[in-house]
Amino acid sequence: MSFLIILAALGLLLLLTLKKVIPFVALILVTMLLALALGMSVQQMLKALSDGIGSMLGSMALILCFGAIQGRLLEQCGAATVISEWLLQRLGKKYLPWAVCLMGFLVGIPLFYNAGFVILLPFVFTIAASANVPLLYVAIPMCSSLSVTHGFLPPHPGPVGLAAIFQASVGKIILYGLIAAIPTVFIAGILFGRTFRHRQPMAPPITNKIPTTDLPPVSTCVMIALLPVLLIALPAALLPFIPEGNFMAGFLHSVGDPVLALLLTVAVSSYFLYWRRGKSTLVVMDHYTKAIESVAMIMLVIGAGGALKEVLTKTGVANEIAGFVTRNAFPPLIAGWLVAAGIRVMLGSATVAGLTAAGILAPLVASGSVSPEWMVLSIGAGSLFLSHVNDTGFWMFKEYLGITVKDTLLSWTIMESIISVGGLLIILLFSKFL
Repeated sequence: MSFLIILAALGLLLLLTLKKVIPFVALILVTMLLALALGMSVQQMLKALSDGIGSMLGSMALILCFGAIQGRLLEQCGAATVISEWLLQRLGKKYLPWAVCLMGFLVGIPLFYNAGFVILLPFVFTIAASANVPLLYVAIPMCSSLSVTHGFLPPHPGPVGLAAIFQASVGKIILYGLIAAIPTVFIAGILFGRTFRHRQPMAPPITNKIPTTDLPPVSTCVMIALLPVLLIALPAALLPFIPEGNFMAGFLHSVGDPVLALLLTVAVSSYFLYWRRGKSTLVVMDHYTKAIESVAMIMLVIGAGGALKEVLTKTGVANEIAGFVTRNAFPPLIAGWLVAAGIRVMLGSATVAGLTAAGILAPLVASGSVSPEWMVLSIGAGSLFLSHVNDTGFWMFKEYLGITVKDTLLSWTIMESIISVGGLLIILLFSKFL
């Protein structure tokens, strides 16, 4: 009976999504109805909502805020432009897909998907026109990198929220995520992208150049873009070789904490990209404010995902599902991918799919039968599966590139599915050794 109630709840969530109800309201409404349907009293339901939202946001609100600030600082000073042009100049037309992939990867790590897409899109048109190659031949490698970083790597909302639910190490997620992301991007971006080498549409002629005056040095831009990843991933890579209690171990634990790492990165970015270059504190604070405003709705959606997880946990349904997975011998990582992929196909949102799947499978991870870090990545891969007409990313890709729905299905949707399935296979492979 519990399974039917959950399926009905997911169906209602799908209906509300199709009716354009904002995800936060839809998730909270469905969570409340689900709690009552599963036998919770009104008081128990309200406490579960409060506990779920509080525990979720309490552990990751600062990470999302600092991550959003860092992304906006890089965006507004032109650092993304500098990185993109530098990579293209170094690699040239011969290695164009590699250049665009690296461009998307470096920009995609600190920036949320939508911001990275909008920033890099002018380069897609400019590069395709300058090199006289089809538009999708350039767009697919760039979007594959942005999509993989969005699904696999903090500080993006999905991986951060999953890490909080599973109490996983963010440093290990970054380290494992990079290991899984590189071959995944190669398959979806480079190999699949080559199939568009001789396919329409072509990019329109260049009518204006992107201004490059008053841009920061490329070395500074690259260093700052990679700084949070290095700070967070470094302890996971080095601590196994340093005795516990050693001063260096304590230092690495401190700077590798995601909140402190991102705070230090924001301070470095503010100084080198703004104050040192004569920008006023008022300008910097304005960027801080707008960045936090931009992430507010994302935080609410993730908080609502925490409430759903709390209801599923408190009612015991999550334990039932985890037990079903165990009894039927589903490998945990495959189970995580399947649940996330199914919800993704129904609801469209990768973040909502990942958080909903995490709430369902949290007891399985808590039992210790699977690494929480690899489960984060498995669910992240599943949450990218088969993007279609109920996903805003699908329509962004179609409208900005000016292609048909059919061409979007044959390019964007297949690319996302390759990332999802290919990512799962790579995760299953590497999880055996790490």
